[in-house]
Amino acid sequence: MAQKYQYELTYVISGVVKQNQVDDIVRKVNHLIESNDGDVLEVDEWGNQRLAYEIDRKRSGYYVNMYFQAPGPLIERLERELEVNDDVLRYLTLRMDAKMKRHYEKRKQRRAQEAEEESAEETDKDE
Repeated sequence: MAQKYQYELTYVISGVVKQNQVDDIVRKVNHLIESNDGDVLEVDEWGNQRLAYEIDRKRSGYYVNMYFQAPGPLIERLERELEVNDDVLRYLTLRMDAKMKRHYEKRKQRRAQEAEEESAEETDKDE
């Protein structure tokens, strides 16, 4: 079994595709990772955003940021799939080092704490 590394992948889907096509692309990327001995940790869809500059005559894109663990050889296949998909405008895959992992864990803890505080406020309002 190959060693798994932790990665962060951000990709931009063309803003002109319909939502069901966006969902299909996200599902295919997740499936590709999971079917090749990888684990999807978190998928964060940022939604439609205006691009900083025009790409292929498009001014907006649907941003998806994800964290996953996978063996190294999978990344080449994953990036090839993103490259040949005409609806994916750009992508960036980063292998997380120790500093990035610490930042990721702190962010997860902060989100969990915020959610806990929010649920406590909700129960206070109900009483």
